[in-house]
Amino acid sequence: MRDFQRWLKSTSKRTFIVYPIAVILFQLAINRGYLDVRPWGAVFLLWGYLQYRLIGRYRVRRGGGGPGLEVPPDRIVADGPYRYTRNPMYLGHLIFMLGLFVTFSSWLAAALLVFHMAWFHSRVLKDEASLERRFGDAYRSYKKRVKRWIPGLL
Repeated sequence: MRDFQRWLKSTSKRTFIVYPIAVILFQLAINRGYLDVRPWGAVFLLWGYLQYRLIGRYRVRRGGGGPGLEVPPDRIVADGPYRYTRNPMYLGHLIFMLGLFVTFSSWLAAALLVFHMAWFHSRVLKDEASLERRFGDAYRSYKKRVKRWIPGLL
C-alpha cells in the first residue's frame, strides 16, 4: 500500500496514467457505457506527453539533477526550449490535460485542467523561490529574459 501511495505522489503518473483512466471511466459511467471520442484531441495528448518527456530528458542532461526539483539541477538550463518558457515540462502536463478535455469532451477533464493550472502555478512560484536561493542573480536574470508560461505573453 505504501508503494502505491508513493507511486501516486508522482505528478507525471497522475497526469499521464491516473487521470486518463479516471476520465474514461467517468465518461463511460455518465454515458451508460458509451464513449464519445474526438480523435483530433489526440494531437494535444501526444504533444503534451512528448513535450514533458523529451524536455525532461533534455533538462536532466543539460542541468543535472532529477526530473523534478526533489533532486535540484546543478545549473540553470536557459537554452533549447528553456529559452522560450521557464516551465515547458509543466506546460506539457497542461497541454496533455487540455487533450483529455478535447478528446473526451469531459467536464471531469475540464475540472482537472482548471485545478492544475492553479496548482502548477502555485508550484512554479515555490520552484522559482528555491531556484533563486540556489542560483541567485543568475536565475533572476533568466527570469527577466524568459516568460514563465507562454513565450511573449505570460
